[in-house]
Amino acid sequence: MDTSKKVYVAGHRGMVGSALVRKLEAEGFQNIIKRTSKQLDLRDQKAVSEFFAKEQPDYVFLAAAKVGGILANNTYRAEFIYDNLMMEANVIHSAHQSGVEKLMFMGSSCIYPKMAPQPLREDYLLTGLLEPTNEPYAIAKIAGIKLCDAYRSQYGSNFISVMPTNLYGPNDNYDLKNSHVLPALLRKFHEAKMENKPSVVMWGTGSPKREFLHVDDLADACYYLMENYNEEGLVNIGTGEDIAILDLAKLIKDVVGYEGEIEHDLSKPDGTPRKLMDVSKLKNLGWEASIGLEDGVRSVYEEVRGMFAGANEK
Repeated sequence: MDTSKKVYVAGHRGMVGSALVRKLEAEGFQNIIKRTSKQLDLRDQKAVSEFFAKEQPDYVFLAAAKVGGILANNTYRAEFIYDNLMMEANVIHSAHQSGVEKLMFMGSSCIYPKMAPQPLREDYLLTGLLEPTNEPYAIAKIAGIKLCDAYRSQYGSNFISVMPTNLYGPNDNYDLKNSHVLPALLRKFHEAKMENKPSVVMWGTGSPKREFLHVDDLADACYYLMENYNEEGLVNIGTGEDIAILDLAKLIKDVVGYEGEIEHDLSKPDGTPRKLMDVSKLKNLGWEASIGLEDGVRSVYEEVRGMFAGANEK
């Protein structure tokens, strides 16, 4: 990538987008285009087309998306499929029309079938039924991959797709109604410690296994692939290691220093039993994750402590 060229990071205020901006700035990029959702509604085809025609970015990172955990995905099913379809279709089409040199589309590991063999290989896409709770979001993300492949096939556009595993890090979402499991647990244990609660309730049995990648590792991998990968299909980005949710809860409990008990709300769903990425394709391309889970969680907790500093900490 030429550091003198224009880069548009769609979704620059989100966890992924902000990590990409940090990485690009560290690599010497100074012409980074940013627009908030209020400044540019990516669901508005005309607005997106006019933006690309005016700004003429050379590179695009499509990290903008409507995202959330199990509850949000299952509750706002129409919004999750409509908003994501519109955003990706508008950005990818306008990138083609304005002659963008290279675009990266950001997907999600939920694109894979619920009962796919583990670890999840890229060629398992569309080989089985999706997890029902997040099917609308997954279908939208699958459409994004296919959009990139179709524009590559028909027009020769250098549009690539990456599938990150579960992410955590700076600028994560800690709203208990629509956050993912790791930030939700961090907030729960922190607040329980501050309020001297005897226990913390976690959803489900805690038996499902999940893989977690620090968002700074993701940004590093994305930059690496923008420089070294130019093919159709998709590339998994992850650590290649997973952990049971109950073990994750215990790790977070230790990091926070909470001394109470962990209770289970068995009326809440577990979700997919396991989602471990096969990252052999990425490793063969020459990249591996470097931030360990415990170290990553400890660094993130320093941020969370400041965000949720209560009266009894002041």
